[in-house]
Amino acid sequence: MHNNTIWLVIPCYNEQEVLPETSKQLKDIMHGLIAKGKISTKSRIAFVNDGSKDMTWSIISQLHERDAIFTGINLAHNRGHQNALLAGLMTAKQYADAAISLDADLQDDVGAIEQFIDKFIEGKDVVYGVRSTRATDTVFKRSTAHAFYKVMKFLGADTIEDHADYRLMSKRALEGLSEFKEVNLFLRGIVPMIGYETDVVYYERHERFAGKSKYPLKKMVSFAIDGITSCSVKPIRMITSLGILVFSVSIIMLMYCLVVWVLGDVVAGWTSIVISLWGIGGLILLSLGIIGEYIGKIYMEVKERPRYIIEKVLYKDL
Repeated sequence: MHNNTIWLVIPCYNEQEVLPETSKQLKDIMHGLIAKGKISTKSRIAFVNDGSKDMTWSIISQLHERDAIFTGINLAHNRGHQNALLAGLMTAKQYADAAISLDADLQDDVGAIEQFIDKFIEGKDVVYGVRSTRATDTVFKRSTAHAFYKVMKFLGADTIEDHADYRLMSKRALEGLSEFKEVNLFLRGIVPMIGYETDVVYYERHERFAGKSKYPLKKMVSFAIDGITSCSVKPIRMITSLGILVFSVSIIMLMYCLVVWVLGDVVAGWTSIVISLWGIGGLILLSLGIIGEYIGKIYMEVKERPRYIIEKVLYKDL
């Protein structure tokens, strides 16, 4: 018998279509784990409402009224998936020995939850859920995802390939996470920085059960940029290297022009001028854009605005 209190933390944004089925499956799993003696009766399923515009919060409230195993955390305003997830984890930290974060759409294999808890019982503080295959993804999504992880590795960021936000974190790992104060959150890059003993659980990701994806291409690109700029300053160092390279080329071109002038061959080619102008102009704009991303993050960080504000927490003892 183990007396571990485990919280499942599920961020929700306009998830009224999936919540009835998600809550049913998670409740069955939790009751099964309680019956096996792997988790305590104080364990909870915590839905975090991230400013949904549909009936999501109403459904969460009804679930809580019918069964105290369901806990509701209502954010005062939409703050995005990462902040909603953090709000749920920081709330869970007050009650639980460990928390497992997962999505509401049932794409994360909830059957792997028991494996996470087994790893925790063995003494692991962080257990990552890693996809065993990307067969359900389109060719475009699969190739861009692999490219993203390769870029992150090249830039020196410590991320787990094919891992999203399906993970278990012990109470002391959550305490460690609370020490990271940045406003621009990229939990996939922050969690590996915490340290402690880790392990991996492999699972197959399913098709979305119902509703629409909350991560269209535009948001995925924005998320990737946030991840890169939050975990590495290498892009700025690359600009410095590029600047040195361009300056070196300009010195060579200057010497070439002087030699041509001395030899009396002063017929200028418009092609080289146009290519140089467009090339250097493009590099300048790209460099300004990358620097601007970092300045924008500095701007957000120095204001020290709260990452989330909790309006209401639904919790009661069983």
